[in-house]
Amino acid sequence: MDIKDIKKAGIDDAEEIKIKKIKTKGKNIDVEEISIKRGEKKCKVCKLLNYLKKFWDKLWFILWKDDSLKGWFFSIIFLFILIKFIFFPALSLVTGTALPLAIVESCSMYHEGVIFYDYDNWWQGHESKYLNYEIEKNNFADFVFKNGFNKGDILFIIGAKPEKLKIGDVIIFNAGQQNPVIHRVISIENQNGSYIFSTIGDNNNGQLSLEKNIKEEQLMGKAIFKIAPYIGWGKLIFFEGARDSSQRGFCKEN
Repeated sequence: MDIKDIKKAGIDDAEEIKIKKIKTKGKNIDVEEISIKRGEKKCKVCKLLNYLKKFWDKLWFILWKDDSLKGWFFSIIFLFILIKFIFFPALSLVTGTALPLAIVESCSMYHEGVIFYDYDNWWQGHESKYLNYEIEKNNFADFVFKNGFNKGDILFIIGAKPEKLKIGDVIIFNAGQQNPVIHRVISIENQNGSYIFSTIGDNNNGQLSLEKNIKEEQLMGKAIFKIAPYIGWGKLIFFEGARDSSQRGFCKEN
């Protein structure tokens, strides 16, 4: 057997094949010993792993250690891709809503006073509005966000099952406008197995027409807590100039 025969047998690494003849002393028998050596240079998986390691080391340096303009640029692009295409889709999957984080863009749920907030004083100014819906002071005190929230706050949203919602919950729903609406539920009706909701903004003097007949399919979720106050202004500031003059700037209580 020679190298050509071995190649015909389907072994391509002929240059790595060593053949030696061994003769036994007692008998006139020739024995051929064939050893096949697979060198590291022929390991495609090893090459790939080595390439990936070098690529990762270079990427890690550019993203986290390179203080040049190029490093900053690639870091921003990387973070954008990470947040947009990995973090938010994963968070949406966990929370059960397409909008797990929402920036408050209006003053409709604002309560005056942050550090020195006076709930009794606030209720006195808004009592008549809620009594129309048979919501009393002690009821409201048990509601989520009883102190409201402010423009620029970031809220954490989870999926909302219509049958699980209750009076006082703060829901986010599609009202056919540019942005969803985040208001408080003040009434729930069950019409032939389908739930119909009505909401109101804590800082509004009355209901808007778009929130008097909210259907299940309009629901996007419900707010459960505030992540960070005012942080959303980092985005809102770029759109304030295009808003109506009555909606610009910081909030005031009606």
